[in-house]
Amino acid sequence: MLEKLAQQLGFLLQKRKMLCAVAESCTGGSLAAVITSIPESSTWFDRGFITYSNEAKEEMLAVPHYTLATYGAVSKETARAMAEGALSASHASITVAITGIAGPSGGSLEKPVGTVWIAWAGASQLTRAELFTFTGDRTAIRRKSVEMALRGLIHRCQI
Repeated sequence: MLEKLAQQLGFLLQKRKMLCAVAESCTGGSLAAVITSIPESSTWFDRGFITYSNEAKEEMLAVPHYTLATYGAVSKETARAMAEGALSASHASITVAITGIAGPSGGSLEKPVGTVWIAWAGASQLTRAELFTFTGDRTAIRRKSVEMALRGLIHRCQI
């Protein structure tokens, strides 16, 4: 199913002559892997940023230290900054960022395992972030995160 979503995204991006980029934390490159499994994805996929650490988020995506210190890596503010940073650091006209807690540990009462923020940014669209609470094991949470990221990119290509 993920490959079909990536194919659909590729079709829409090619049709609109657009490039996309991704910024990933808890998915560790899974989204970029699904996208690049599609033949000729190089015509519509610019690059992926795997920013697992806070330092990588700051260095590669210019996420402000203040944002990470104040709101945490798993937050609306960080997801938005990641998506906007990917837009600035690439040739893409549309981006998505994923940050969350895939587990099995690392959760808290405030941010339990399965908490994932996904943000989409575009050169001609306002940045939008959405909170998801996924259930299942680490693999399931990461897979659902990739699915929602792709669905959001597809939606943004259609508006």
